[in-house]
Amino acid sequence: MSDNQSRLDLFIDRMVSQRACLDFAIDQTADQTGPVFELGLGNGRTYHHMMQRIQGRPIYVFERAVASHPDSTPSDDQLILGDVRETLPASVERFGATASLIHADLGGHNREKNDVFARFVSPLIEPLLAPGGLMVSSDRMYFEGLSELPLPEGAVEGRCFIYRR
Repeated sequence: MSDNQSRLDLFIDRMVSQRACLDFAIDQTADQTGPVFELGLGNGRTYHHMMQRIQGRPIYVFERAVASHPDSTPSDDQLILGDVRETLPASVERFGATASLIHADLGGHNREKNDVFARFVSPLIEPLLAPGGLMVSSDRMYFEGLSELPLPEGAVEGRCFIYRR
C-alpha cells in the first residue's frame, strides 16, 4: 500500500482484496455450521456477495441504520440494529462463540481513527468466533487468541486482514 496511490486505486485495491479474502474465508469455513456475521452493512455489496456464496448458514448483519440497496438488505430477523459497542456484547450472550465467519468493514477514511476503533472493538468481536472460524477485516485488528493468516492470491497487503481462532 503506497501513500502515492490515487483514491481510486486505493478503493480498487480494497474491493479486490475484500473479495479475495471473503471468497477464501467462505471456502475455508464451508464445512462449519455456525452463523456468519457482517459487521457494517453500508450499501450491502459484501452482504449480497456472501448471500450468493454461502449456503446453509444464516448471515446476521450488525448495523446502526440501514441504508443499503434494496437487493442487499437483510430481513428484519437477521438484522441486529444498534451501535456495535452495545450489540456485540449482547450477541455474546445470544450466540456465544459460534460464528463460523465474521466480516468487518467498520472503518472510515481516517486511518488513525480506524486503528483506535479496531483496538476497542477487537475484544468485543473475538468471543463470538467459533474454533476454526475466520475473521476478515478491512482494518488490522488486535486479538489475543486469534492468529493472522497470510492473504490469499489476489489480495493486496494492508488492504484486508484474515484471522483464525
